[in-house]
Amino acid sequence: MKRRTLLLALATAGLTGCHSTPPPTPLANLNPEQNRGHQLFETRCAVCHYDRQSGSLHGPSLLGVFKKPALPSGAAATDERVSATILHGRNNMPAMANVVDQDDLNDLLAYLHTL
Repeated sequence: MKRRTLLLALATAGLTGCHSTPPPTPLANLNPEQNRGHQLFETRCAVCHYDRQSGSLHGPSLLGVFKKPALPSGAAATDERVSATILHGRNNMPAMANVVDQDDLNDLLAYLHTL
C-alpha cells in the first residue's frame, strides 16, 4: 500500500511539474529593445493583457506566450503568428497595424520573448 501511495505521489508531482514555465526575465535585466517593448506593452496592451501574471484580463495572459507549445487559439507560438494577431487582430483583439510600426512590433516581440 505504501509503495502504491508513493508511486501515485511521484506521478502527480511529475505531471504538475511538467506544465510550469520558467519565470519572466526581470525588468532590470531587459536590453534596450526589450525595454522599449515593455513600455509599448504598458501603453498599448496592458489594458487587456497581463504580462507577468497568469489569468485573463480582457484577453489572455501573455505570460510565457513563446514558452508554451501553442497560443490560446491552438496555433503554434511563432513570431509570424503573434505578429499577425497584433497587426490584424483576432476575435476580440483589435488590429494594431495603424498604431504600431515595424520597429515597435520588433520591440514588442522582443519583450514578449522575455515573458
